[in-house]
Amino acid sequence: MQKRVLIITYYWPPSGGSGVQRWLKFAKYLPESGWDPVIFTPENPDFDLQDESLENEIPANLEVIKFPIWEPYQLFSKVKKSKTHPGRLLEQKDRGFLEKAAIWMRANLLVPDPRIFWVRPAVKFLADLAKSGQFQAVITTGPPHSMHLIGLGLKRKSGLPWIADFRDPWTQWEFLDALPMSSLVKKRHQKLEQEVLREASAVMTISPTFQQDLEKLAHRKIKLLTNGYDPADLPVGFSPRQKKENELHLVYSGVIDSIRNPIPLLKALKEEFTGTGEKVKLTFVGNVSESVREYVRENEWLASRVEFPGYVSHSEVFGYYAAADVLVLILTNTKNAQGNIPGKLFEYLAAGVPVLALGDPQGDSAKILTEAGGGEVIRHEDFVKIQIALRKLMDGDGESKSDAKIDRFSRRALAHDLAEILDEHSLS
Repeated sequence: MQKRVLIITYYWPPSGGSGVQRWLKFAKYLPESGWDPVIFTPENPDFDLQDESLENEIPANLEVIKFPIWEPYQLFSKVKKSKTHPGRLLEQKDRGFLEKAAIWMRANLLVPDPRIFWVRPAVKFLADLAKSGQFQAVITTGPPHSMHLIGLGLKRKSGLPWIADFRDPWTQWEFLDALPMSSLVKKRHQKLEQEVLREASAVMTISPTFQQDLEKLAHRKIKLLTNGYDPADLPVGFSPRQKKENELHLVYSGVIDSIRNPIPLLKALKEEFTGTGEKVKLTFVGNVSESVREYVRENEWLASRVEFPGYVSHSEVFGYYAAADVLVLILTNTKNAQGNIPGKLFEYLAAGVPVLALGDPQGDSAKILTEAGGGEVIRHEDFVKIQIALRKLMDGDGESKSDAKIDRFSRRALAHDLAEILDEHSLS
């Protein structure tokens, strides 16, 4: 007999990004392991990335409950007549009064995040459902970490087993360090985090480093459940192109922002191939910061070889993978860098295209790449080594050997692992 699990997530199609795909894919494959998911998500969320193609992946029989949310930045957007979010504002050099106010408010009034006003009405709405015996477990996924406070409220009201999924850290999250936050507010974050870590029936996260960090904070075992890839996403007959002599096409998929720096790669590319007559192209698929676009525009050699097609749907991105000789991964170079495992890493491996990554060679992503035989991770500042890697890839010395070593990261296998966690921490 199927059990039912209530999954509380802020991000859901048509929102785009790896956080959406994580729980969309779990919802797709969990029923095979005896669990029917029910999604609880905002009716009117505010998010940057939209990918309407992901709506086609929602299982036809999946129950999705949408509940209205009020967010304070809606007021700022009306006054400013544009989106006003600290994540974007922190990257701006020139900030007016409204921008500075939005950042200060995010840092000191909205704890743990701007979705805090959804917590009380969501708990009130869900409490009766939780007590009625409809569900055998609850899962919350954050960020936004307000979702965990909904789980905490439901656990206290109903006693229903609750699993907290941390896709990013909370108090140790590098994003919070960039905010002008008072010491009292930091202590408030720590208190809320400890309540979640203490009272959740189980806690899980996406990388070994985040797992270790949370275990130190929580003084308990933390489950590890990485992101992954769905073989069904690869188009029928998908096959990477055969590399041509004296040609090299690099493709990066994802966001380029203040903590993902491609400049070392751009410099190495120019240094290695200027004047050689070899054909080089670098394509950034996704949203790219204006500072990087400006850097490329100001250099004639780069401007003629770097393309910015912008954000494309998840289904379209595989066409870019197939046209690539190399898939580029730009990892963060910040406090949380060791635990940074982008969701696209697993799709890169599934595509069978060699991977060149800039990041921590001892980090979690590097270990996965090395074990899978998928590519190399080089430090951002190791300019000469980046050049050497580019030369090897141009010469065709970069075959991916990841085919049979990544089955454990398939979405179906990961959903089975999640079902085992649910079986352990659920009502019988």
